Amino acid sequence: MASTAYESDPAAGETERDFVWTLNFGPQHPATHTTLRILLKLDGERVVGADPDIGYLHSGFEKIGEHLDYNQYVAVTDRMNYISPMANNVAWHHAVETLLGIDLTPRCKYIRVIVSELARISDHLLATGATALDVGAFTFFLYAFHARERIYDIFESLCGARFTTSYTRVGGLMHDITPVTIEKIRAFLAGFPETLADMERLLNRNRIFVERTRGIGVLSKAEAVNRGASGPVARASGVTRDLRKDEPYLAYADLDFRVCCATAGDCFARYLVRMAEMRESLRIVAQAVENIPAGPINAGPGARIALPDKEQVHQSIEGLITHFELLMGNRGFTGPCDEAYGAVESPNGELGFYLVGDGSHVAYRARCRPPSFIHFALFPHLIVGHTLSDLVAVLGSLNIIAAELDR
Repeated sequence: MASTAYESDPAAGETERDFVWTLNFGPQHPATHTTLRILLKLDGERVVGADPDIGYLHSGFEKIGEHLDYNQYVAVTDRMNYISPMANNVAWHHAVETLLGIDLTPRCKYIRVIVSELARISDHLLATGATALDVGAFTFFLYAFHARERIYDIFESLCGARFTTSYTRVGGLMHDITPVTIEKIRAFLAGFPETLADMERLLNRNRIFVERTRGIGVLSKAEAVNRGASGPVARASGVTRDLRKDEPYLAYADLDFRVCCATAGDCFARYLVRMAEMRESLRIVAQAVENIPAGPINAGPGARIALPDKEQVHQSIEGLITHFELLMGNRGFTGPCDEAYGAVESPNGELGFYLVGDGSHVAYRARCRPPSFIHFALFPHLIVGHTLSDLVAVLGSLNIIAAELDR
């Protein structure tokens, strides 16, 4: 629905009032995926104001984090950025392990790196594919989603779920990686570069796509820093920060990769950065897969954090007691009376959790720093002055996932 209003600026000496439209963009518009609403003010086709309106999923994920224990909550993280749930799983338990002071096994670190980078590729495929679809490039979208299905096949082989994975656990993982999964990953590593090259040939010099994205939604380096941008959005504006390099976690310090950046800061630069990051993620996964250390995937039994192996449960009284205490009657491990912040370089940027423990098995306070929440606040600044048709390109380049917005 649209309404009209007359606005003027007497200080500017105007004698006639400007004719301004107020337009609801979303949540039913296809480009907003039924979960985003933007209240636009239009002067003809030109955007003169934009007011993002969030709250269409009513998730309340932060408050839920204060009622579920440190392992149960991983199922909620699947539903935050539901495009790359594996990365959310890793981020949550990285923060929990920071609070508890747990050191992961080398094998667990490498496996978490693998699933995080596959999640990054999956997220970037949807971000670039959906953006291309919104501006009319349907074939590119099909290429992207076909590749995402192969990643879903890998996740299904790894943990039994394609979408809501809930794969990580405090101090470890749900399951160890199997030879079948490793072969699926190797097959993906062998085939995806050709698909990625085809995708680049489809769009990099496509006149319609380039003209609809180059010079649109420009975010300068200074503004990216001042407004808290991170991930591909910030790196497309020349900000070289990447937590995998600047604050290494898991096994990233052992792996060779580069931080992909651009300087233009427009929609096209954000597309190019995501495409380049997918190639770097392939390099990371290839190195990690071929160098996975042997050994357990969960923290040692002395920590009494991770569930013991089934063999220990069935053959030793210690294993049986540990299994019972961790699962039954809220008798599992408890956290310290302390606070901690842990963050990872998620596909969209810095995803962090601030936790306060009160000595119980549940966080006293759980707060999240989701990149979509920060980047959606950039939207009014980026879109003002552009036309209505540019809105889908800017929104798609930011890759706003609405489930990260509702607190």
